[in-house]
Amino acid sequence: MPEPSCDFYCGKILTGELSVPVYFENDQVFAFHHTNPLWENHVVLLPKKHIESLLALEEADNDLLLELMRTAKMIAGDFMARFGAARVYTNLGDYQSSKHLHWHIGSGEQLRPY
Repeated sequence: MPEPSCDFYCGKILTGELSVPVYFENDQVFAFHHTNPLWENHVVLLPKKHIESLLALEEADNDLLLELMRTAKMIAGDFMARFGAARVYTNLGDYQSSKHLHWHIGSGEQLRPY
């Protein structure tokens, strides 16, 4: 597993080195408006604790996983109410550009290729 300071989210986003527009934050999770969105409305949700991916979650992370899911549900519900649709997903392996568990929550027209 890489050092947490080496991944983009731990090293840049959660430290505040890179300023991003915050959508939601509490003591366990951080959600922000993507700075290079794939869709018209695009939020990234991540745990503040470094976890490499969905597959790296352990039993000790169950409360954190529930908080991530509560927050994803809240954001997706907001998008559904405002835009009528939402997509929620996470990537694994070669599809995961940053090795820090995160979800993309989006709605609207696609703005650029994947």
